[in-house]
Amino acid sequence: MKVALFGKTISGNDVPYLQGFIDRLRILNCIVYLFEPFYNALREKIHFENQPLLFTTQQEIRGEVEYLFSIGGDGTLLDTITLVGDSKIPVIGINMGRLGFLSGISKEEILPALDDLIGKKYTIDERTLLRLESAKPLFGEFNYALNDFSIHKSSPQSLLAIKLFVNDDFLNTYWADGLIVATPTGSTAYSMSCTGPILSPDSENFVITPIASHNLTVRPIVIPDTCIIRIIIESRNVDCYIGLDSRIVRLEVPTELVIKKEDFKICLVRMSGRNFFETIRAKLKWGLDIRN
Repeated sequence: MKVALFGKTISGNDVPYLQGFIDRLRILNCIVYLFEPFYNALREKIHFENQPLLFTTQQEIRGEVEYLFSIGGDGTLLDTITLVGDSKIPVIGINMGRLGFLSGISKEEILPALDDLIGKKYTIDERTLLRLESAKPLFGEFNYALNDFSIHKSSPQSLLAIKLFVNDDFLNTYWADGLIVATPTGSTAYSMSCTGPILSPDSENFVITPIASHNLTVRPIVIPDTCIIRIIIESRNVDCYIGLDSRIVRLEVPTELVIKKEDFKICLVRMSGRNFFETIRAKLKWGLDIRN
């Protein structure tokens, strides 16, 4: 089996878990590809019996590896999206961080999860992405996101005026600090913290959620992901920030942007016995009631 490992760094307390994982991969005669910056962060902490193959781009692992392990938290997993792209390489999230919605396997479960992977005891969840289109290539070839697209004002003094159209039908002008367009996967992230609804991952929808709207009657809205969203941003300031997942760029205003569903999806591995509703009960502490 050929696998790729992606991460950023690792704390001292997590070293034994990762060392055990590396050792088990060696015992199983797996060929390991390691993201080179991650390897440089590990080389003084982890012992490698065999020198791993190093990679930095999608082209080096495309068609070569069967699975990619994201080792970190949800932010780390989001960063794998630009590496995996449309390659259909399944991504397995190992949570070394805190909440871990996407990276659902805890560090204590690494070895059992690897056994289940070998035994094919898992399901592939195909997750919808959204794509940003603009006059300028703001994010280069990586103009897509798994969680969300967001707009943020650049100054605390002035609101943004965000005019939004759905399939060329005018929806609203949002006077707000910003706006989020989230996928079902992203509905439990930034959008949820701004009172947006939670969608199950297989929902074929987008959520449009204002950030600190200046009009209390404006609420989040759910629309089909087949819709094309056109956004015109205006402000008293000369710029704003826009984000795709954890990537942010500064943008001059006024400007016009388009959001639509990406043509390909990301494959996330869900281990046997896990489901979305179990995850939100555990992570959001649903059901913590003495009557249960």
